[in-house]
Amino acid sequence: MFELLNRLTGGRSAPATREEPTITPDPGLQDAADGASTVSSSDSQGMMELFQLNPSAAGPVVNANTAMRVTAVYSCVRLLAGAVATMPVHIYERTATGRTRVDHDAWWHLNQQASELFTASAMWEHGMASMLLRGDGLAWLHRNRRGELTGIEPLPRNRTIIEKKNGRLRYHASLDEGYVGLDQDDVLHIPNVGFDGITSPSVIGLAAKQGIGLAMAAEEYSARFFSNGARPDHVISMEGSPTQEQVDRIRDNWLKRHTGVANAHLPGMLVGGAKLHQITMNAEDAQLMEARQFQVVDIARAFGVPTWMIGAMDKSTSWGSGLEQMGLGFIIYTLQQHLTRAAQEINRKILRDRRLFAEFNVNALLRGDAKTRSEYYKGALGGTQNPGFMTPNEVRAKENLPPIEGGDTLYTPEGQTNADA
Repeated sequence: MFELLNRLTGGRSAPATREEPTITPDPGLQDAADGASTVSSSDSQGMMELFQLNPSAAGPVVNANTAMRVTAVYSCVRLLAGAVATMPVHIYERTATGRTRVDHDAWWHLNQQASELFTASAMWEHGMASMLLRGDGLAWLHRNRRGELTGIEPLPRNRTIIEKKNGRLRYHASLDEGYVGLDQDDVLHIPNVGFDGITSPSVIGLAAKQGIGLAMAAEEYSARFFSNGARPDHVISMEGSPTQEQVDRIRDNWLKRHTGVANAHLPGMLVGGAKLHQITMNAEDAQLMEARQFQVVDIARAFGVPTWMIGAMDKSTSWGSGLEQMGLGFIIYTLQQHLTRAAQEINRKILRDRRLFAEFNVNALLRGDAKTRSEYYKGALGGTQNPGFMTPNEVRAKENLPPIEGGDTLYTPEGQTNADA
């Protein structure tokens, strides 16, 4: 693969150094990059999409673009990507007594501005959406000559070839500026479940392809059904073979007399043996509506998202009764696996120091109501005559309040010391 790419680009490839890789535009690759159907040969799902070889059993072709037209898929991706994008990333240093938060240069790129073109939230949303829809979230770590991080630029997965050579991964991306080759240390790679050391399967390709295809087919059928107006609400039958003029006159008279709010309850009068029949939803139509509702649940299950969070209201939930408890379940059983993979990539490719580690602050999503926070802080400060485990200034910091003098003392009940507690 690597030799083939060298022949395509005239033998040009970026060295695996800490310096910024040199981008040399290539006419052939640039023309391909400008095309809407550009796909890397290592992206098996993308190749299947390009040649329309992966239709679902229901008929519609399911890929990263068509799947996002399904509201359930769009809601799941928006929810997961948005949740990660809104959580701050803190950097800590391990100490003899635990950990302490430190001010690191990478904080700005992880929380505010990833690069000149991307805010940090947009970068995280791009990476998460790419991971969910295409299997891998990729971002180029720009460094200066000293190896210091200067920016994070998201990479398009469908235009990036990933290969393993000499025990290391190489990334070959076709960008608007040209073609670039990157070493694994210069790419933030967030994989999905099923990572084989090189690439990962997407949620669509791994679990939700048939469910999304069925949802698309049901939606298309329903749209065509109502757009064609194939089924009226009433039918007027007549004995014999009336002329077209008679049919039109009876229909027009009926509409004129019974159309509108004022005429809604007027009694109908039919002559000449005409009879009125009301048409109701048959069992097949009712099953179609149930199938569409079930597909929302099925798609949400594949993404690990509770249905109530994407607008599909269930009668009950097993994740607790309160909003805070359900939000906690969402973080523990859905988000945490994605956050762990992202944090570990930050640790080994950006911080690169065993004393330092990054952590997403999930408390940003768990901020309870004022009464709940008040009761928690009361116990944390030792309000029940038990040893406190938070100082007043630590509580004030969580509420975005400035510290106060004397607020760094941990409360202990009378007659106890910190050592006894």
